[in-house]
Parts: sequence; C-alpha cells; structure tokens
Amino acid sequence: MTDPKPVVVIADPLAPAAIEVLSGDFDVREIDGTNVDSLHAALTDADAVIVRSATTINAAAMEAAPKLKVIARAGVGLDNVDLPTATERGVMVVNAPTSNIVSAAEQAVTLLLASARHIARADASLRAGRWDRKKFTGVEIQGKTLGVVGFGKIGQLVTTRMQAFDMDVVAYDPYAQPAIAAKLGVRLVDLDTLLSVSDFITIHLPKTPETVGIIGEDALDKVKPGVRIVNAARGGLIDEDALAAALQDGRVAAAGLDVFVKEPCTDSPLFTLDNVVAAPHLGASTREAQDNAGLAVAKSVKLALSGEFVPDAANVQAGGVVAEAVRPLLPLAERLGRTFNALAGSAVQSVTVEVRGEVIEHDVTVLQLAASKGLFVDVADSVTYVNAPLVAEQRGVEVGLLTAKESPEYQVELTLRGAMVDGRGLQVSGTISPGLHGGPRLTEIDGFELDIDLDGSLLFLRYTDRPGVVGLIGGALGDLGVNIAAMQVARKAAGGEAVMALALDAPVAADVLDGIKAAVGATGIKAVTLQD
Repeated sequence: MTDPKPVVVIADPLAPAAIEVLSGDFDVREIDGTNVDSLHAALTDADAVIVRSATTINAAAMEAAPKLKVIARAGVGLDNVDLPTATERGVMVVNAPTSNIVSAAEQAVTLLLASARHIARADASLRAGRWDRKKFTGVEIQGKTLGVVGFGKIGQLVTTRMQAFDMDVVAYDPYAQPAIAAKLGVRLVDLDTLLSVSDFITIHLPKTPETVGIIGEDALDKVKPGVRIVNAARGGLIDEDALAAALQDGRVAAAGLDVFVKEPCTDSPLFTLDNVVAAPHLGASTREAQDNAGLAVAKSVKLALSGEFVPDAANVQAGGVVAEAVRPLLPLAERLGRTFNALAGSAVQSVTVEVRGEVIEHDVTVLQLAASKGLFVDVADSVTYVNAPLVAEQRGVEVGLLTAKESPEYQVELTLRGAMVDGRGLQVSGTISPGLHGGPRLTEIDGFELDIDLDGSLLFLRYTDRPGVVGLIGGALGDLGVNIAAMQVARKAAGGEAVMALALDAPVAADVLDGIKAAVGATGIKAVTLQD
C-alpha cells in the first residue's frame, strides 16, 4: 500500500502550467477560497495552500489546517496572509517576489508616456466624435530628467528603458548600491534634490511606515514646476489629497496612477481631473506575470514539501539564494544540532555554529538556521526553518555564527560549541564525505576524534578506557536483537576517558539505555535517531 500523496489546495485560479508542476507528485484540489466554509473544510487535511489576492489565510484558516506546512501566495504582496501566526505555527510562507517585476516596470513606463502625451483623454475625445489636436499637445521626454524614487530591481528596469529614450536619470534610495548606480550611469541624490531637478518622477518603493506619504504636501512644495508623477508601486506612497491640490494649481502637470490608498477605488477626486491617467492596479496583470508567479510558487511548494530549503520563503530569516557549495551542508548542520541536543543531557544556554573552509566565501547564515532547527526539532512541537529562531528565543537559547576560512583537517567543517545551564560545555563537529554521494559525517565530540555517518540510529557512550568494553556493548545489544552496523572508539590516553559511537540497524528504546549503561559500566549513554 502506497502512502497518500500530500494535499495541495489551490484556493484561487492558477496558471495551468503551475498546476501541471504539482499534479504528478501531489493531490491537487482546486476550490473557491473566497467561500470561508469551503476553504476551512478543504484545509483540514491540506499540506499546502496556494492563493492569489482573493483568498485570505488568517489565524482561523490555519487553525482549521493542522497539517499545513506551506502557504504560497502567487504574487508579491502578503496582505492576505497572517504572517506572524504562520511563523509562530512553523508554517512556511512563500511568494513570488520577482515574478512581476518586468510587468510592473512596463506599467510605470506606460503611465509615464501616457501622462506626457494625454493618451487617455485624447482617446476618449476621439471616441466621442471630436478631433481636438491642439487640446492635447504634450511634451517630449528626450533630454528630460527622470527621478526614480526607489532604486531596486523595478526601479533599475525602468531606468534602462527610459535611458533608451535619452532621458537623464537620478535616483533616491538610502539602500542603493553605488556600484550598480554607477554601472547604469545613474546619479544618486537625496530626495529634495531629486524633487527639484526631475521633470518626471516614478516611485518604486515598498509600503512601510517610513515610506507611507513620502510624496506628501511638503515634498510637492519642492518639486520642479510642471513635473509629471507616476506611481505603479503601492497605494499610500503619495498623499492623494496633496497630489490633487498640486495637480489643480499646476505645480504638477500630470500624474499616472496604478495604485491607490484604498482598493478597489472607483471614486476619487483624482478621477475628476483631466491631467490624471489612472488604471485599476494593473501592474502585475499580464499573462506572463501571472504564469511566472504561479510557476514560482508551485516550485517553492514542491521544494518545501520535499523537505528542501526554499529561497523565496518570506518568513525564513536566512531567506535568499543558497549557493550550491552551501546546500549540501544543510543536513549536516541540522543533524549536528540534533546530535548536540541528544548529548547535552540538560537545558542548553547558548550555541555557536562555527563554519570553516572556503565555503564562507558564500552566505552561510542558513547553516545557523539549520543548526537551530536541529537543536529543537526533537524537544519542541513542529519546529521548522520558519520558527526555529522563535523557538530559540522563547527558550532563552542564544545561537550565534562564527566563520573562518582556515580548515586544517577538512575542506569544510562545521562545529557546534555550546554551554549548558548547569555550566558544562559541549562540542560536536562534522563534515561532508567526499565523492558524488558524500553525506554528513561526525568527526568529533569534545575533542575525541571520530569518523561515522550522521545517519540512522546512533548510540554514544562515555566510559573509562579498559579491555573488554567492545565485547560488553556487543553482547548487551545482541541480547536486545540490535545489530551494530559501524563502531568508532576514541580516547585521548590509555586508561583515560573514552567515547564510543555506534551506528545501529535499529533504534534502542529509551527505557533500556540505563540497562546498557550498567552492563557496560558507562559514565554516560545517549541515543539519537536521524533521518535517512
């Protein structure tokens, strides 16, 4: 009998190509997520849910979904997803942050050109039977200055497109990389300078407490007379009342708007002005953007439900592209965390994840996250990449990261070095076996050198080195019907403390560990079962 396929609920219409990505490996169920009762019923056995903008996934929806692992938003914004609740529950939230950047940039360009040439009004006038050529005299954009407020990916796409029209571009963005601006031939300036020199202004900022109303009455008092302003980013970045006043008194010659403070917006003073061209939030409304968004989140869902790290997770602290050199180290970091926790024997106070080797040329912060997940996955409910930092914070455990390029013993080595609340210390280290199918290996416990696969069922003993211990442990496990697959013994001096690590064909029940400990005369015994 085969295991049932994971259930993926598609609550809003999704591109057929995206559904095809999922249909082979998952039980895909399409529903109308705007019907709350139907949504909650469908989520009862869902492993993942995919929405666009119509369906809301709030705390109540998540409460109805005890198996839920992933919420995917086929788009950029996450206003319809309760991100804090998802994070607390360990549910990964993914979106498609780059799926619509070209469409959004092209919409901004479209509005800019339309505002320069009165396209919307001229079209309406002609359709009404009038031929008013003189009434719709516009302005050229060649040689004019474009001010880009927000120089991220979309702002940069708009820049290159408008430079093809021979526009001079200045940009304001406190977080912009000067090297990128220089490469594109863009001058970075402060906001006041941008307002005073720009003939056209286009806004490409996220909506945050700091950016809401950034183009308000004060800013509009500083603009170059006759400026034309475009907003195809987020509603609320422009103070709409202040903009209407500036459009009426001529300080602003025209505006192109795709977004509004409250949406849907069908009634606004701005809509009564002839020098406004407006659209109902069409920035991402292209076939290509919708297909890209659906395909992106479908692939993310597939990764997440396969236990892989997902770069586009919105509530994973180490989100971002994971380098190919770093990816094989994720299971190593997590299994070292689980081994550390098993050996700790008491509450952990702090752990430092040390990464050594040339791999640190890449971003390795995700290894800190993977180790954190491993530390708590066996002692807390539903620990994932998402909520591992929150679990650490709630338990008062500090998890830090150190890196060093030097790795004397191995090409790459990870070490978890920590302190327990009772004052004891603990250190475990590991590496990746060389070769095509190399896997995580344990190389050290508290200075005792080992070499054993971090896989399956492991048993660790501490004891005083003496003859016959190997036979005793073999006999004790044989009496239980447990076969030893591999064994490593490490000591620092004859007759001193020794550490034994065993790989077993089957786990040893916790209630028999004390019996084995007594039979062998061990000072400590710990078991851990890792994923195959």
